[in-house]
Amino acid sequence: MKNINKKLQILLLLPLMAIQVKCGISKPSVASVGKAESWITAPDESSKLQKQNDLVFNSESNSNQTIEVNPSQKFQTVEGFGFSLTGGSAQAILKLDKAKKESLLQELFSGKKEAIGLSYLRISIGASDLNEKVFSYDDMPEGQTDLKLEHFNLGPDLQDVVPLLKEILAINPKIKIMGSPWSPPVWMKDNGSSKGGSLQPHYYQVYAEYFVKYIQAMKSHGIVIDAITPQNEPLHPGNNPSMYMTALQQAEFIKSNLGPAFAKAKIKTKIVVYDHNCNKPEYPLTILGDPKALPFVAGSAFHLYEGDISALSKVHDAFPDKDIYFTEQYTGSGSSFESDLKWSVKNVVIGSMRNWSVNALSWGLANDEYYKPFTPGGCSTCKGALMIDQNQNIKREVGYYIIAHASKFVPEGSVRIASNNTGNLYNVAFKTPSGQIVLLVENDGNAAETFNIKYNQKQISTTLNAGAVATYVW
Repeated sequence: MKNINKKLQILLLLPLMAIQVKCGISKPSVASVGKAESWITAPDESSKLQKQNDLVFNSESNSNQTIEVNPSQKFQTVEGFGFSLTGGSAQAILKLDKAKKESLLQELFSGKKEAIGLSYLRISIGASDLNEKVFSYDDMPEGQTDLKLEHFNLGPDLQDVVPLLKEILAINPKIKIMGSPWSPPVWMKDNGSSKGGSLQPHYYQVYAEYFVKYIQAMKSHGIVIDAITPQNEPLHPGNNPSMYMTALQQAEFIKSNLGPAFAKAKIKTKIVVYDHNCNKPEYPLTILGDPKALPFVAGSAFHLYEGDISALSKVHDAFPDKDIYFTEQYTGSGSSFESDLKWSVKNVVIGSMRNWSVNALSWGLANDEYYKPFTPGGCSTCKGALMIDQNQNIKREVGYYIIAHASKFVPEGSVRIASNNTGNLYNVAFKTPSGQIVLLVENDGNAAETFNIKYNQKQISTTLNAGAVATYVW
């Protein structure tokens, strides 16, 4: 009798099994069974963006500290993460043989599983201090001017930055690009030098047309400049190249010259002010407070060599309809992997995002084993995210991992959502366009921390070692 019942049960189950096979019912995805993936970088370099075992959400309670992620509370939309593609960076990458270069560019810029998905680049308008020589796009013999910009050309950039950008755009056509000048042509300046000095007021209009020509020239090569800043580090005239520009001067230039020139030429490129340290939020606030400059300004940009990252929120709170950008922070040859990882992830990535920035950029993407090229008087200790030596060996430096912990998982269009800092665990959370939740955590303490990640009334428990960085995705 028992055997007859068993046969009957099997006969009854067969149609259901057939329906399952026909409908293609398969193993549930990671998200639907309540698991989170995680990647960790350790301060001792024993793990670098290394995938860990999946973590399982459950309903058990414990006494651990808890990071609760709340997707219903939304903040800014992310435009991207990345680096500055300096002239030196482009030269370093272009020295690679074709196969190695193509593989590296796919790793950096594609959406492939093994890639880190960089989505934002900053480039210099003319030379930065990480070019091998100083130049502008309209250099003239001493004592001569070019008021009609008849000699304007992209110069050395046509040999490195432009061709490499074309290759990058072929991989990621949506990548955002910001341009920033270190100095205008020296004939426009009051000291006739690439270093320091100020833009002479009677050249304001010519310089505005210089920006127009730049954006149009890049577009002719298929390169769309999404945003510009009028001057990199306007309060630091000691670099080579560099220029001093006060907030009042920048406001005047924008409202009377640059903004109207863009409008006349029907240029949609955003004008982003300041582009300097967090210790002077009054600089962008002065420009934004000018009612005639304000309509031309899309937002404000910051670096963090001085000041506190909370300055970004101060400017955002005063003008909440204007975007905040974080555009530069270097890692130096004299500091350790451990200290740079902790500080930069905490401040540059997590800190900028928790203070309303729509992007987070580190400084140079690549250089050689001697931190070259750099201009005479330029930065000789700036460590690129990649070190590419004379034998074409590629070393991924700490800067690579600082940005990759966000860029790999948080694409353009992601929205920052609420999460609470707890103890030494600094963090920021996002919801991606595909609906994934991403949580980036840095343990800023001196001991391992065990904690919960709580989401929709369920939680996972995990431990993060001192100084380590983790990205969790579910």
